[in-house]
Amino acid sequence: MRLYSRITALLDATTTPLVASAHCDLPCGVYDPAQARIEAQSVRSIMEKYNASNDLDFKVRSTIIKEQRAELVKHHLWVLWTDYFKPEHLETYPNLHDLFWRATKTAGESKKTNDVAVGDRLLAEIDAIAEIFWATKK
Repeated sequence: MRLYSRITALLDATTTPLVASAHCDLPCGVYDPAQARIEAQSVRSIMEKYNASNDLDFKVRSTIIKEQRAELVKHHLWVLWTDYFKPEHLETYPNLHDLFWRATKTAGESKKTNDVAVGDRLLAEIDAIAEIFWATKK
């Protein structure tokens, strides 16, 4: 059998049924709340640097970058919420929906302020989500 025919036969679902199952959209190991946390740490750090600076140009650039990072926080949180967590997690952790709602709202709030306390709250909310995430990975 020629190589092309063998490869075609391997990939042909009618001759080689492929069965895959995974807890999430991809096999576990691709999701991690650390991605959201890294971006949130950037948001908080930018807030500190913004507040310590008198350079108007620096403040403008900081604001643009902070808003981009905050948007990435929201993106990473929503990927976890929509692709990783399942209904059975909500049954076990009924506050999960509220945690995600608050964290994404805080990420949005961080775009409108340079109050480091908002950055701290965002990190704490992500940490609460991460605690549940790692408990589900056991």
